[in-house]
Amino acid sequence: MVIDAYVHADLAPSYDAVRATVSQGQLFRIEAAAAALAVVLLVATGTRRAVWAYAFVTALAGLAAVLLYRYVNVGQLGPFPNMYEPMWYGEKTASAVAEGVGAVTALLGLRRV
Repeated sequence: MVIDAYVHADLAPSYDAVRATVSQGQLFRIEAAAAALAVVLLVATGTRRAVWAYAFVTALAGLAAVLLYRYVNVGQLGPFPNMYEPMWYGEKTASAVAEGVGAVTALLGLRRV
């Protein structure tokens, strides 16, 4: 989740120009904040099921979004811009791997508490 938060925060300014009502940069900042919050909550209260569930949903949603917009040209959806980007590069790959690992880890944590 730390990698996910870092990558999205780092890339956000590069995607501010991709916009409809909301920019892709703004969505990246929201993802970065959500992932960072998951990390803080896990460190502070990692024995609560709701925290593990939040971490799981955050990681899984991030992974689903990166895979969807990598392989499907969804187009603009309401206030959200067309985020289709049919390529992989270092930070995108790192984020996707981190989100996958985060989702599996959170699911295991959820089962454990």
